[in-house]
Amino acid sequence: MRGTLDFLRKSGVPSPVAVLTIMAEFLGPLGLAVGLLTRVAALGIAAVMLGAILTVHRQRFFMNWYGNEQGEGFEYHVLAIGLAVALVLNGAGAWSLDAMIAGH
Repeated sequence: MRGTLDFLRKSGVPSPVAVLTIMAEFLGPLGLAVGLLTRVAALGIAAVMLGAILTVHRQRFFMNWYGNEQGEGFEYHVLAIGLAVALVLNGAGAWSLDAMIAGH
């Protein structure tokens, strides 16, 4: 965590945003895997992906398939945002921990 926090701070990301980013990237997938706090986790992941597009990957849309260009595109990030939006709008489903806690 220390290394990632230092990297994000050196990149100009404020410390509170850096901590939230680390939490979203670590806890978000765990929450999605078991269906716990699904909408919050998906929203966090979407925010991280949007931040990655705006700060690093905005030069090109498609991935660098052949390695002959510098950097990567943001097509994967758009896919992840689309999936996250679907989860934010619809929730995790009947077999999730969210549904079990809600009593569905």
